Amino acid sequence: MGQTRFEEVYREILPFWSEISETDRDFICQNSYTFTYPKGKNVHDGSECSGVILVRGGSLRLFILSDEGRDITLYRLHKGDMCMLSASCVLEAITFDVFIDAEEDSECYVISGPAFAAVAKRSPVVKIFALETAVSRFSDVMWVLQQILFMSMDRRLAIFLSDESARIGSDTITLTHEQIARYMGSAREVVSRMLKYFANEGIVEVSRKGIKILDKKRLRKLAL
Repeated sequence: MGQTRFEEVYREILPFWSEISETDRDFICQNSYTFTYPKGKNVHDGSECSGVILVRGGSLRLFILSDEGRDITLYRLHKGDMCMLSASCVLEAITFDVFIDAEEDSECYVISGPAFAAVAKRSPVVKIFALETAVSRFSDVMWVLQQILFMSMDRRLAIFLSDESARIGSDTITLTHEQIARYMGSAREVVSRMLKYFANEGIVEVSRKGIKILDKKRLRKLAL
């Protein structure tokens, strides 16, 4: 991709773009790359500064991994979302490892971590943007932990189904029980059992095509 194309995109999505020098703008563009990740591909393994990731298409899943190999999804990234936690050289205070996988075939723009860090060191507005972006995601992380620690499984599942339906604009959710369990930090058997309960109550219909929400009112009531 040409540098001009990166310039056009960054001008629209990076609020600090007009406040940094033309030299720094050129430097960021020269150190930007386009990557296409197939579904299931690991994008960031937590061991290095992969850079600032901007999702242009598809979906990524950011998660943490225990010593026993259990993973907990912190949040998902969709078109237009940006990830700063993959750039540990920019945010040195981030001392824990995060992992990122492509949940769908995904196209991403990646700004080199060292290049972004160098500009952030020269321009406080860039550093502030990086910190604010990371902090905004920590609210998502805290919401996930709150659900895991303090909410019943039926409420967590109702929240997930309601949110996913709103996100995709459809009453039919075409995720597998395994995927839902991964997103919720639970076990597939637990999710399947709860979906069966929801189906028996007439709240959803479960089939090979996916999960169809039949009673939005009751689902929202469970989510409260």
